Amino acid sequence: MTTQRTATLTLDGKANEFPILSGTIGPGVIDIRTLYGKTGTFTFDPGFMSTAACKSSITYIDGDKGELLYRGYPIEQLAEHCNFLETCYLLKNGELPNSAQYADWEMRVKSHTMVHEQLTRFFQGFRRDAHPMAVLVGVVGALSAFYHDSLDINNPEHRLVAAIRLIAKMPTIVAMTYKYSMGEPFMYPRNNLDYSANFMHMMFGTPCEEYKPNPVLVKALDRILILHADHEQNASTSTVRLSGSSGANPFACIAAGIACLWGPAHGGANEACLKMLEEIGDVSRVGEYIKRSKDKNDSFKLMGFGHRVYKNFDPRAKLMRETCHDVLNELGLHDDRLFKLALALEKIALEDDFFIEKKLYPNVDFYSGIVQRALGIPVPMFTGIFALARTIGWIAQWHEMIGDPEQKIGRPRQLYTGAAPRSVTPLGKRT
Repeated sequence: MTTQRTATLTLDGKANEFPILSGTIGPGVIDIRTLYGKTGTFTFDPGFMSTAACKSSITYIDGDKGELLYRGYPIEQLAEHCNFLETCYLLKNGELPNSAQYADWEMRVKSHTMVHEQLTRFFQGFRRDAHPMAVLVGVVGALSAFYHDSLDINNPEHRLVAAIRLIAKMPTIVAMTYKYSMGEPFMYPRNNLDYSANFMHMMFGTPCEEYKPNPVLVKALDRILILHADHEQNASTSTVRLSGSSGANPFACIAAGIACLWGPAHGGANEACLKMLEEIGDVSRVGEYIKRSKDKNDSFKLMGFGHRVYKNFDPRAKLMRETCHDVLNELGLHDDRLFKLALALEKIALEDDFFIEKKLYPNVDFYSGIVQRALGIPVPMFTGIFALARTIGWIAQWHEMIGDPEQKIGRPRQLYTGAAPRSVTPLGKRT
Protein backbone atom coordinates (compact mmCIF):
# COMPACT_ATOMS: atom_id res chain seq x y z
CA MET A 1 0.00 0.00 0.00
CA THR A 2 1.43 3.38 -1.04
CA THR A 3 0.48 7.03 -0.57
CA GLN A 4 1.38 9.17 -3.59
CA ARG A 5 -1.42 11.68 -3.95
CA THR A 6 -3.67 13.78 -1.77
CA ALA A 7 -7.27 14.93 -2.08
CA THR A 8 -8.36 18.39 -0.99
CA LEU A 9 -11.75 19.05 0.60
CA THR A 10 -12.69 22.70 0.97
CA LEU A 11 -15.27 23.34 3.67
CA ASP A 12 -16.32 26.82 4.81
CA GLY A 13 -13.39 28.26 2.91
CA LYS A 14 -10.81 26.06 4.61
CA ALA A 15 -8.84 23.49 2.58
CA ASN A 16 -8.23 20.11 4.18
CA GLU A 17 -5.91 17.53 2.67
CA PHE A 18 -6.35 13.77 2.90
CA PRO A 19 -3.95 11.09 1.60
CA ILE A 20 -4.99 8.79 -1.25
CA LEU A 21 -3.92 5.21 -0.60
CA SER A 22 -3.17 2.82 -3.45
CA GLY A 23 -3.48 -0.95 -3.31
CA THR A 24 -1.92 -3.61 -5.55
CA ILE A 25 -4.60 -3.18 -8.22
CA GLY A 26 -7.93 -1.42 -8.39
CA PRO A 27 -9.06 2.11 -7.48
CA GLY A 28 -7.34 4.07 -4.74
CA VAL A 29 -9.11 5.23 -1.58
CA ILE A 30 -9.19 8.59 0.16
CA ASP A 31 -8.11 8.10 3.77
CA ILE A 32 -10.71 10.10 5.73
CA ARG A 33 -9.93 8.80 9.21
CA THR A 34 -9.09 12.35 10.32
CA LEU A 35 -12.11 13.92 8.61
CA TYR A 36 -14.22 14.49 11.73
CA GLY A 37 -11.30 15.88 13.70
CA LYS A 38 -10.41 18.31 10.91
CA THR A 39 -13.87 19.37 9.77
CA GLY A 40 -16.45 18.28 12.36
CA THR A 41 -18.33 16.38 9.63
CA PHE A 42 -18.82 12.75 8.59
CA THR A 43 -19.32 11.22 5.15
CA PHE A 44 -22.74 9.90 4.09
CA ASP A 45 -22.65 6.66 2.10
CA PRO A 46 -25.74 4.43 2.49
CA GLY A 47 -24.92 0.84 1.61
CA PHE A 48 -21.19 1.69 1.71
CA MET A 49 -21.18 1.97 -2.09
CA SER A 50 -18.03 4.13 -2.10
CA THR A 51 -16.45 3.24 1.23
CA ALA A 52 -13.57 0.85 1.90
CA ALA A 53 -14.05 -0.46 5.44
CA CYS A 54 -10.80 -2.40 5.61
CA LYS A 55 -7.60 -3.43 3.86
CA SER A 56 -7.64 -6.99 2.53
CA SER A 57 -5.34 -9.22 0.51
CA ILE A 58 -7.82 -12.07 0.01
CA THR A 59 -10.20 -11.40 -2.88
CA TYR A 60 -10.28 -8.86 -5.69
CA ILE A 61 -13.18 -8.07 -8.03
CA ASP A 62 -13.14 -5.91 -11.14
CA GLY A 63 -16.81 -5.57 -11.99
CA ASP A 64 -16.23 -3.81 -15.31
CA LYS A 65 -13.87 -6.51 -16.58
CA GLY A 66 -15.83 -9.37 -15.04
CA GLU A 67 -12.76 -10.48 -13.07
CA LEU A 68 -12.58 -12.36 -9.78
CA LEU A 69 -9.28 -13.25 -8.10
CA TYR A 70 -8.65 -15.35 -5.00
CA ARG A 71 -5.24 -14.34 -3.61
CA GLY A 72 -4.31 -13.20 -7.13
CA TYR A 73 -5.42 -16.38 -8.91
CA PRO A 74 -8.22 -16.06 -11.51
CA ILE A 75 -11.35 -17.94 -10.44
CA GLU A 76 -11.40 -19.70 -13.83
CA GLN A 77 -8.02 -21.35 -13.17
CA LEU A 78 -8.92 -22.38 -9.63
CA ALA A 79 -12.21 -23.92 -10.75
CA GLU A 80 -10.41 -25.81 -13.51
CA HIS A 81 -7.30 -27.04 -11.67
CA CYS A 82 -8.10 -27.11 -7.93
CA ASN A 83 -10.60 -28.75 -5.62
CA PHE A 84 -12.46 -27.00 -2.82
CA LEU A 85 -10.07 -28.02 -0.03
CA GLU A 86 -7.12 -26.62 -2.01
CA THR A 87 -9.08 -23.40 -2.42
CA CYS A 88 -9.77 -23.34 1.32
CA TYR A 89 -6.05 -23.65 2.03
CA LEU A 90 -5.33 -20.83 -0.42
CA LEU A 91 -7.89 -18.45 1.08
CA LYS A 92 -6.82 -19.23 4.62
CA ASN A 93 -3.04 -19.23 4.14
CA GLY A 94 -2.39 -17.05 1.08
CA GLU A 95 -0.73 -19.65 -1.12
CA LEU A 96 -1.75 -22.90 -2.81
CA PRO A 97 -0.46 -25.97 -0.96
CA ASN A 98 2.19 -28.34 -2.25
CA SER A 99 1.51 -32.08 -2.02
CA ALA A 100 2.80 -32.46 1.54
CA GLN A 101 0.97 -29.38 2.77
CA TYR A 102 -2.25 -30.53 1.14
CA ALA A 103 -2.02 -34.01 2.66
CA ASP A 104 -1.53 -32.50 6.13
CA TRP A 105 -4.36 -30.00 5.59
CA GLU A 106 -6.77 -32.69 4.37
CA MET A 107 -5.88 -34.93 7.30
CA ARG A 108 -6.50 -32.12 9.81
CA VAL A 109 -9.86 -31.25 8.26
CA LYS A 110 -10.99 -34.88 8.13
CA SER A 111 -10.09 -35.38 11.80
CA HIS A 112 -12.77 -32.83 12.74
CA THR A 113 -15.69 -33.82 10.50
CA MET A 114 -17.79 -35.30 13.31
CA VAL A 115 -19.76 -33.07 15.69
CA HIS A 116 -20.18 -33.55 19.42
CA GLU A 117 -22.90 -36.16 19.90
CA GLN A 118 -24.85 -33.91 22.27
CA LEU A 119 -25.11 -31.37 19.47
CA THR A 120 -27.23 -33.80 17.48
CA ARG A 121 -29.96 -33.39 20.09
CA PHE A 122 -30.24 -29.68 19.35
CA PHE A 123 -32.13 -30.49 16.19
CA GLN A 124 -35.02 -31.94 18.15
CA GLY A 125 -35.76 -28.46 19.48
CA PHE A 126 -36.66 -27.24 15.98
CA ARG A 127 -39.87 -27.90 14.14
CA ARG A 128 -39.46 -30.30 11.23
CA ASP A 129 -40.54 -27.57 8.82
CA ALA A 130 -38.14 -24.93 10.18
CA HIS A 131 -36.19 -23.11 7.48
CA PRO A 132 -32.70 -24.66 7.24
CA MET A 133 -31.06 -21.28 7.72
CA ALA A 134 -32.82 -20.83 11.06
CA VAL A 135 -31.43 -24.18 12.14
CA LEU A 136 -27.92 -23.36 10.90
CA VAL A 137 -27.83 -20.03 12.73
CA GLY A 138 -28.71 -21.78 15.98
CA VAL A 139 -26.53 -24.86 15.65
CA VAL A 140 -23.40 -23.07 14.38
CA GLY A 141 -23.75 -20.41 17.06
CA ALA A 142 -23.95 -23.18 19.66
CA LEU A 143 -20.60 -24.68 18.64
CA SER A 144 -18.88 -22.30 21.05
CA ALA A 145 -20.64 -24.11 23.91
CA PHE A 146 -18.89 -27.35 22.95
CA TYR A 147 -15.40 -26.31 21.88
CA HIS A 148 -14.03 -24.16 24.69
CA ASP A 149 -10.47 -24.97 23.68
CA SER A 150 -10.60 -22.77 20.57
CA LEU A 151 -12.27 -19.54 21.74
CA ASP A 152 -9.25 -17.35 22.55
CA ILE A 153 -9.07 -15.11 19.48
CA ASN A 154 -5.64 -13.82 20.53
CA ASN A 155 -4.15 -17.34 20.44
CA PRO A 156 -3.01 -18.30 16.90
CA GLU A 157 -3.42 -22.03 17.62
CA HIS A 158 -6.97 -21.49 18.86
CA ARG A 159 -7.80 -19.52 15.72
CA LEU A 160 -6.40 -22.30 13.52
CA VAL A 161 -8.29 -25.06 15.33
CA ALA A 162 -11.53 -23.06 15.19
CA ALA A 163 -11.03 -22.47 11.45
CA ILE A 164 -10.45 -26.15 10.73
CA ARG A 165 -13.40 -27.17 12.89
CA LEU A 166 -15.75 -24.84 11.01
CA ILE A 167 -14.53 -25.99 7.58
CA ALA A 168 -14.82 -29.64 8.63
CA LYS A 169 -18.13 -29.53 10.52
CA MET A 170 -20.20 -27.30 8.25
CA PRO A 171 -20.90 -30.11 5.71
CA THR A 172 -21.94 -32.38 8.58
CA ILE A 173 -24.23 -29.75 10.10
CA VAL A 174 -25.78 -28.74 6.77
CA ALA A 175 -26.44 -32.41 5.89
CA MET A 176 -27.91 -33.06 9.34
CA THR A 177 -30.23 -30.08 8.86
CA TYR A 178 -31.51 -31.65 5.65
CA LYS A 179 -31.88 -35.11 7.16
CA TYR A 180 -33.80 -33.72 10.12
CA SER A 181 -36.26 -31.93 7.84
CA MET A 182 -36.79 -35.18 5.92
CA GLY A 183 -37.26 -37.32 9.03
CA GLU A 184 -34.31 -39.49 8.02
CA PRO A 185 -31.44 -40.68 10.26
CA PHE A 186 -28.27 -38.64 10.35
CA MET A 187 -25.41 -40.05 8.29
CA TYR A 188 -21.99 -39.85 9.90
CA PRO A 189 -19.00 -38.66 7.83
CA ARG A 190 -16.93 -41.10 5.81
CA ASN A 191 -13.39 -39.80 5.83
CA ASN A 192 -12.29 -42.09 3.03
CA LEU A 193 -14.29 -39.83 0.69
CA ASP A 194 -13.24 -36.44 -0.65
CA TYR A 195 -14.80 -33.33 0.90
CA SER A 196 -17.67 -32.85 -1.60
CA ALA A 197 -18.29 -36.59 -2.05
CA ASN A 198 -18.51 -36.98 1.73
CA PHE A 199 -21.08 -34.18 1.89
CA MET A 200 -23.21 -35.85 -0.79
CA HIS A 201 -22.95 -39.12 1.16
CA MET A 202 -24.23 -37.40 4.30
CA MET A 203 -27.00 -35.65 2.35
CA PHE A 204 -28.30 -38.49 0.22
CA GLY A 205 -27.06 -41.71 1.78
CA THR A 206 -29.09 -43.95 4.09
CA PRO A 207 -28.14 -46.79 6.46
CA CYS A 208 -30.00 -49.19 4.15
CA GLU A 209 -27.35 -49.34 1.46
CA GLU A 210 -24.00 -47.91 0.45
CA TYR A 211 -24.17 -44.55 -1.32
CA LYS A 212 -21.86 -44.22 -4.31
CA PRO A 213 -21.39 -40.58 -5.34
CA ASN A 214 -21.53 -39.84 -9.07
CA PRO A 215 -18.17 -38.22 -9.98
CA VAL A 216 -19.80 -35.76 -12.42
CA LEU A 217 -22.18 -34.58 -9.73
CA VAL A 218 -19.42 -34.44 -7.12
CA LYS A 219 -17.34 -32.26 -9.42
CA ALA A 220 -20.35 -30.00 -9.98
CA LEU A 221 -20.87 -29.56 -6.24
CA ASP A 222 -17.16 -28.94 -5.69
CA ARG A 223 -17.26 -26.21 -8.32
CA ILE A 224 -20.28 -24.61 -6.67
CA LEU A 225 -18.32 -24.48 -3.41
CA ILE A 226 -15.24 -22.97 -5.07
CA LEU A 227 -17.23 -20.29 -6.90
CA HIS A 228 -19.03 -19.23 -3.71
CA ALA A 229 -16.06 -19.44 -1.34
CA ASP A 230 -15.43 -15.69 -1.07
CA HIS A 231 -16.53 -12.49 -2.76
CA GLU A 232 -14.79 -9.54 -1.18
CA GLN A 233 -16.62 -7.26 1.30
CA ASN A 234 -20.22 -8.32 0.65
CA ALA A 235 -23.01 -8.00 3.23
CA SER A 236 -22.40 -11.27 5.09
CA THR A 237 -18.61 -10.90 5.07
CA SER A 238 -18.94 -7.36 6.40
CA THR A 239 -21.27 -8.75 9.08
CA VAL A 240 -18.65 -11.32 10.10
CA ARG A 241 -15.98 -8.62 10.28
CA LEU A 242 -18.22 -6.27 12.24
CA SER A 243 -19.12 -9.04 14.69
CA GLY A 244 -15.48 -10.03 15.00
CA SER A 245 -14.40 -6.45 15.65
CA SER A 246 -16.12 -6.67 19.06
CA GLY A 247 -13.98 -9.66 20.03
CA ALA A 248 -16.78 -12.20 19.57
CA ASN A 249 -15.69 -15.82 19.20
CA PRO A 250 -15.38 -17.22 15.65
CA PHE A 251 -18.42 -19.52 15.92
CA ALA A 252 -20.64 -16.56 16.88
CA CYS A 253 -19.18 -14.50 14.02
CA ILE A 254 -19.89 -17.22 11.45
CA ALA A 255 -23.42 -17.61 12.81
CA ALA A 256 -23.88 -13.87 12.29
CA GLY A 257 -22.68 -14.27 8.70
CA ILE A 258 -25.18 -17.09 8.14
CA ALA A 259 -28.00 -14.89 9.46
CA CYS A 260 -27.07 -12.12 7.04
CA LEU A 261 -26.67 -14.53 4.14
CA TRP A 262 -30.25 -15.70 4.69
CA GLY A 263 -31.65 -12.54 3.07
CA PRO A 264 -33.22 -12.99 -0.41
CA ALA A 265 -31.11 -10.12 -1.77
CA HIS A 266 -27.93 -11.99 -0.78
CA GLY A 267 -27.63 -15.74 -0.32
CA GLY A 268 -31.31 -16.35 -0.97
CA ALA A 269 -31.06 -15.16 -4.56
CA ASN A 270 -30.72 -18.65 -6.09
CA GLU A 271 -33.75 -19.77 -4.10
CA ALA A 272 -35.63 -16.75 -5.46
CA CYS A 273 -34.62 -17.77 -9.02
CA LEU A 274 -36.26 -21.17 -8.69
CA LYS A 275 -39.39 -19.62 -7.20
CA MET A 276 -39.52 -17.27 -10.18
CA LEU A 277 -39.29 -20.20 -12.59
CA GLU A 278 -42.15 -21.89 -10.76
CA GLU A 279 -44.20 -18.69 -11.09
CA ILE A 280 -43.57 -18.47 -14.84
CA GLY A 281 -44.48 -22.14 -15.04
CA ASP A 282 -44.05 -22.93 -18.72
CA VAL A 283 -41.91 -22.02 -21.74
CA SER A 284 -45.03 -20.63 -23.47
CA ARG A 285 -45.19 -17.84 -20.87
CA VAL A 286 -41.56 -16.70 -21.14
CA GLY A 287 -42.40 -13.90 -23.58
CA GLU A 288 -45.08 -12.56 -21.26
CA TYR A 289 -42.72 -12.39 -18.29
CA ILE A 290 -39.86 -10.95 -20.33
CA LYS A 291 -42.23 -8.16 -21.37
CA ARG A 292 -43.23 -7.62 -17.74
CA SER A 293 -39.58 -7.43 -16.66
CA LYS A 294 -39.05 -4.53 -19.07
CA ASP A 295 -42.06 -2.62 -17.75
CA LYS A 296 -40.99 -0.11 -15.10
CA ASN A 297 -44.52 -0.04 -13.72
CA ASP A 298 -44.69 -3.81 -13.22
CA SER A 299 -43.59 -5.20 -9.84
CA PHE A 300 -42.27 -8.42 -11.41
CA LYS A 301 -38.49 -8.71 -11.27
CA LEU A 302 -36.49 -11.18 -13.30
CA MET A 303 -34.31 -12.90 -10.70
CA GLY A 304 -30.88 -14.28 -11.49
CA PHE A 305 -29.90 -11.60 -14.01
CA GLY A 306 -27.43 -8.78 -13.49
CA HIS A 307 -25.21 -8.14 -10.46
CA ARG A 308 -24.54 -5.21 -8.16
CA VAL A 309 -20.78 -5.42 -8.72
CA TYR A 310 -20.34 -7.05 -12.13
CA LYS A 311 -21.15 -4.82 -15.10
CA ASN A 312 -19.98 -7.56 -17.42
CA PHE A 313 -20.64 -11.31 -17.48
CA ASP A 314 -20.07 -12.67 -13.97
CA PRO A 315 -16.99 -14.94 -14.38
CA ARG A 316 -18.54 -17.40 -11.93
CA ALA A 317 -21.65 -17.59 -14.10
CA LYS A 318 -19.63 -18.66 -17.15
CA LEU A 319 -18.15 -21.54 -15.16
CA MET A 320 -21.47 -22.42 -13.56
CA ARG A 321 -23.12 -22.44 -16.99
CA GLU A 322 -20.67 -25.13 -18.17
CA THR A 323 -21.28 -27.15 -15.03
CA CYS A 324 -25.03 -26.73 -15.42
CA HIS A 325 -25.02 -28.27 -18.87
CA ASP A 326 -22.63 -31.05 -17.78
CA VAL A 327 -25.06 -32.02 -15.02
CA LEU A 328 -28.14 -31.81 -17.25
CA ASN A 329 -26.42 -34.03 -19.81
CA GLU A 330 -25.30 -36.53 -17.18
CA LEU A 331 -28.79 -36.84 -15.74
CA GLY A 332 -30.72 -36.50 -19.01
CA LEU A 333 -32.77 -33.59 -17.70
CA HIS A 334 -32.90 -31.25 -20.69
CA ASP A 335 -36.57 -32.15 -21.14
CA ASP A 336 -37.46 -31.29 -17.55
CA ARG A 337 -40.09 -28.53 -17.47
CA LEU A 338 -38.20 -26.07 -15.26
CA PHE A 339 -34.87 -26.73 -16.93
CA LYS A 340 -36.36 -26.12 -20.38
CA LEU A 341 -37.85 -22.92 -19.02
CA ALA A 342 -34.53 -21.82 -17.57
CA LEU A 343 -32.71 -22.51 -20.83
CA ALA A 344 -35.31 -20.49 -22.75
CA LEU A 345 -34.78 -17.55 -20.39
CA GLU A 346 -31.03 -17.91 -20.74
CA LYS A 347 -31.25 -17.81 -24.55
CA ILE A 348 -33.33 -14.63 -24.53
CA ALA A 349 -31.08 -12.91 -22.02
CA LEU A 350 -27.99 -13.64 -24.11
CA GLU A 351 -29.59 -12.43 -27.35
CA ASP A 352 -32.14 -9.74 -26.44
CA ASP A 353 -30.89 -6.18 -27.05
CA PHE A 354 -32.60 -4.90 -23.89
CA PHE A 355 -30.65 -7.30 -21.67
CA ILE A 356 -27.41 -6.85 -23.59
CA GLU A 357 -27.56 -3.04 -23.44
CA LYS A 358 -28.29 -3.07 -19.71
CA LYS A 359 -25.73 -5.84 -19.19
CA LEU A 360 -28.30 -8.05 -17.48
CA TYR A 361 -26.44 -11.30 -18.02
CA PRO A 362 -27.43 -14.49 -16.18
CA ASN A 363 -25.53 -14.50 -12.90
CA VAL A 364 -24.11 -17.33 -10.80
CA ASP A 365 -27.32 -17.61 -8.75
CA PHE A 366 -29.33 -18.37 -11.88
CA TYR A 367 -27.20 -21.37 -12.82
CA SER A 368 -26.35 -22.64 -9.34
CA GLY A 369 -30.03 -22.95 -8.47
CA ILE A 370 -30.61 -25.07 -11.56
CA VAL A 371 -27.60 -27.28 -10.80
CA GLN A 372 -28.56 -27.78 -7.16
CA ARG A 373 -32.09 -28.76 -8.12
CA ALA A 374 -30.65 -31.28 -10.56
CA LEU A 375 -28.42 -32.68 -7.82
CA GLY A 376 -31.53 -33.34 -5.75
CA ILE A 377 -30.99 -30.51 -3.27
CA PRO A 378 -34.36 -28.99 -2.30
CA VAL A 379 -34.87 -25.26 -2.79
CA PRO A 380 -34.95 -24.36 0.95
CA MET A 381 -31.45 -25.87 1.29
CA PHE A 382 -29.87 -23.70 -1.42
CA THR A 383 -28.78 -20.94 0.94
CA GLY A 384 -27.42 -23.56 3.35
CA ILE A 385 -25.13 -24.82 0.58
CA PHE A 386 -24.06 -21.21 0.01
CA ALA A 387 -23.26 -20.88 3.73
CA LEU A 388 -21.21 -24.08 3.58
CA ALA A 389 -19.17 -22.70 0.69
CA ARG A 390 -18.77 -19.18 2.10
CA THR A 391 -17.61 -20.37 5.54
CA ILE A 392 -13.97 -20.46 4.41
CA GLY A 393 -14.22 -16.93 3.05
CA TRP A 394 -15.69 -15.68 6.31
CA ILE A 395 -12.97 -17.47 8.26
CA ALA A 396 -10.19 -16.00 6.11
CA GLN A 397 -11.66 -12.51 6.38
CA TRP A 398 -12.16 -12.85 10.15
CA HIS A 399 -8.62 -14.15 10.61
CA GLU A 400 -7.21 -11.26 8.54
CA MET A 401 -9.21 -8.74 10.57
CA ILE A 402 -7.96 -10.14 13.89
CA GLY A 403 -4.36 -9.71 12.71
CA ASP A 404 -4.84 -6.15 11.41
CA PRO A 405 -3.25 -3.67 13.87
CA GLU A 406 -5.38 -0.84 12.42
CA GLN A 407 -8.68 -2.65 12.97
CA LYS A 408 -11.05 -1.07 15.49
CA ILE A 409 -14.48 -2.06 16.72
CA GLY A 410 -16.98 -1.22 14.01
CA ARG A 411 -18.93 1.95 14.74
CA PRO A 412 -20.64 3.52 11.70
CA ARG A 413 -21.88 7.07 12.14
CA GLN A 414 -25.22 8.54 11.07
CA LEU A 415 -26.97 11.62 9.71
CA TYR A 416 -29.53 12.28 12.42
CA THR A 417 -32.93 13.43 11.10
CA GLY A 418 -35.07 13.07 14.25
CA ALA A 419 -36.55 15.65 16.61
CA ALA A 420 -34.38 18.50 17.91
CA PRO A 421 -33.78 18.70 21.69
CA ARG A 422 -37.05 19.25 23.58
CA SER A 423 -38.44 19.01 27.11
CA VAL A 424 -40.79 16.36 28.50
CA THR A 425 -44.29 17.56 29.36
CA PRO A 426 -45.85 15.77 32.37
CA LEU A 427 -48.48 13.20 31.41
CA GLY A 428 -51.42 15.19 32.78
CA LYS A 429 -50.50 18.32 30.79
CA ARG A 430 -50.09 16.63 27.36
CA THR A 431 -52.82 17.39 24.86
